[in-house]
Order: sequence, then structure tokens, then C-alpha cells
Amino acid sequence: MFKTIMWAITVVLFGLFAFDAMAGTHLLAHGPEGVLAASVAAALPEAISAELKRIGAEAKEKVEDLTKAFTDFKAEHDQQLEEVKKGNADALQALKVDRINSNIDRLQHAVDDANTRLAALQMGVGAVGCGPATDPEYSAAFRANFRKGEVQAALNKGAADEGGYLAPVEWDRTITDRLVILSDMRQLATVQRVSGAGLTKLFNMGGTASGWVGETAPRPATATGTFASLGFGWGEIYANPAATQQILDDAEIDLESWLAGEVEAEFAKQEGAAFFAGDGVNKPFGILTYVTGGANAAKHPFGAIKAVNSGAAAAITADGIIDLIYDLPSAFTANAKFTMNRKTQGTVRKLKDGEGNYLWQPSYVAGQPATLAGFPVQEVAATPDVAANAIAALFGDFKQTYTVYDRVGVRVLRDPYTNKPYVQFYTTKRVGGGVHNPEPMRALKIAE
Repeated sequence: MFKTIMWAITVVLFGLFAFDAMAGTHLLAHGPEGVLAASVAAALPEAISAELKRIGAEAKEKVEDLTKAFTDFKAEHDQQLEEVKKGNADALQALKVDRINSNIDRLQHAVDDANTRLAALQMGVGAVGCGPATDPEYSAAFRANFRKGEVQAALNKGAADEGGYLAPVEWDRTITDRLVILSDMRQLATVQRVSGAGLTKLFNMGGTASGWVGETAPRPATATGTFASLGFGWGEIYANPAATQQILDDAEIDLESWLAGEVEAEFAKQEGAAFFAGDGVNKPFGILTYVTGGANAAKHPFGAIKAVNSGAAAAITADGIIDLIYDLPSAFTANAKFTMNRKTQGTVRKLKDGEGNYLWQPSYVAGQPATLAGFPVQEVAATPDVAANAIAALFGDFKQTYTVYDRVGVRVLRDPYTNKPYVQFYTTKRVGGGVHNPEPMRALKIAE
């Protein structure tokens, strides 16, 4: 019984459970003995609550450390600037500023990581709308397929038109939910599920005319508006994790969660690169390719994502950031945010406005992002570094700009033959994406 309890707590801490929001009860995957005791299940919410409190306290502590580090950074950087004005460039002072700057990066990342873990745990808890409630019969059939390759009738609940064991809906939703946490663009953009093989959208280009007439004057025909179409890049993303048959037979693990973890990490990595820089060849069109001068600058009927110069040939200036913000129409600023990589954040952290105030401010509330000139900043590793003619940052409303298209169904095939003694789980998903409206977005180009 003690072994069962320890196994259950371990599962909880890694979020390997589902929550029935309607009934308000926790339904756990089967343990080593197959059924979790009711007394253990009743204790699980307390363990979850304790873990949430622990991570929350950790996030609060990191926020306090971050606030202190940024205060130190401003003082030391101001001192460095004063010495430079006097013509006394101090290498040790510059090194001290860089070290504090790096420490701020580390602390900000720790805050973000704690918030991500909170979100993951809360998703596991299953707030309404977050994650599916499991079907015990379906889950048992799915595990039987993983372990022995058995195809049971319960598997066909998943997708009647394709065979549930090929495109299992419950597991598909689990993967998709977890990808929202790991994939930058899935957090930022609009995500839409589609069932067709591809997608083409129509755009109203305007052109409808009108005129003023007298009471009895003739009404000649007026010009009619026109439409333009736009297709989106599609591709198939795959992962192929493997395990020996003995491990599948003997391991006291949740196989669905193990496989989901293997797949989600690989999918998130591949998607992250494609959604930002994908060329559309067997993959989505990346948002950076739609920027003026990019490969898809002429693709959208509304034109390219406009680029705003940074104000220096190889650097970012405060004026460049302000120009970027005010170049975006006010209709799109309510939900606008910056995206840049961590290295670029270290650069903009040193920028001040005309009154000597730092444009970058750390997060003072757990769960809230750092800000740049009052707008949220999200770290995206796929964004290029600061370099001449590079697009070092994006600013705008991502949900109105970019759409991720998910072809319904994550397919999984169990393959015990190709690579004996390993059983491979060949998993695929059709994913598309592209800019559906370039107007709510601006790009910061490193140029004078």
C-alpha cells in the first residue's frame, strides 16, 4: 500500500493525472496494481495544493531577488555611464554591470520557469477547459495497445472515420494542451483546428464605390469590391520514440504520459523553428518571412509586415523602440507585446528614455511578464540576435497576425518490427501556419 501511495504522489507531482471538472473529482491513471485506492485519491488534492503553494512561494522569492538585482543594475549602469562621460571607461565597472545583467537574465528565466510549472500543474489539475477528462475504458485499451499491440473496440471511440487507435482524440488533446505551454507561437498566436487537407482564405480587397444622387436622377452601376485568396503552408511533424518490450511489460509507469512527454518536446522544438522562420516547404510559413524584404513579403494580399529601423547600423536605440511602438496603429496596441531572444533583452535592458528612465522593467508580480516601454516582453529563442539588417524583435498583436492550423488528430503507430528489440511509436501530426493579417505587427530591423 505504501508503494502505491508513493507512486501516486510521484504521478501527481509530474502532472500525470486528469481532472473531472464537472464532478470535482480526480481520476488518476491506473497504478501498478491497476486501481488506486479511494483513500489515496482523496489525499491527492492536498498534495497538489501543497505543490502549487511551494512553486508559488518560489516564484515570489525569485521576483523579490529580481527586483533587487534590477535596482543594483540601474545603480551600477548609471555609474558606468557617468564614468564614460568623464572619459574614464572602467573595465571592471563594465564587467560588474554585465555580471548583474546576466544575473537578471537568470532570475527572470527562473521566474518564467516557475510560472510555467504553475501553469503546467494547474493544467494537470484541470481547470475548466484545460485538458480532457479521461475515459477509463479508452485509457485501458490504449495502454493495452502500447504494451502488447492489442487493438480493442474502445480505441475506436477516438476517431470513427480514421480508427481511434490511429488518431486517438483523448491523447491528441493531451499533446495539444501541453504544447501550448512549450511552444512560444501557440501561446502567442491564434490556434485553429481544421479537418481538410489544406486551407485557403479569402480577403476583401475593397473597391466598392458609391455616389450622391438627386431624388429622380439615374443610378448608374458602381464599382464592385474584389477578393484575393491566400493559402497556408502545411507539413507533417513526427516523432519516433522507442522502448524495449521488456520495459513495456515490466515498467510501473504511465505509458501514455511517457510517450506524450517524448512527443511534446520534439514537436515543440520543431514547431518553434517553423512558426518563426519556416519556408513553407513541408512546414508552416514562418512569421519572419512575411517581413519587408523577406521571402514571403509579397505573398499576403494586404502586403508585408512593416519593418522599422532600430536607429543604428548594428545596435538598438531607445528612439528605435519608441518608433517601433508608435508605428503600430493604436487599434492594435491593446494586446500588443514584444518578442525577442534573451540576448536581445540583455541589450534593451540598458536603454533609457529622454528623462533617464529605463525602458525595460522586471516583473514585480508572479505570473506577469517583464515590460519594455510599458508593453509585455516574451522571450522567444527563435528570434535572431542583434546584428546588421537582422530582425531582432517583433511588436504587435500576435493573435490578430498569425494563425496556427492543426489538422485534427495526432496519429500513432506501434511498430515492434523495424528495430528489434525496440518497439517504436511512430507519431505524426499535420500542422500549418502563416500570417493572416500583417497589419497588427511590426518588426524591428537593425539599421539606421
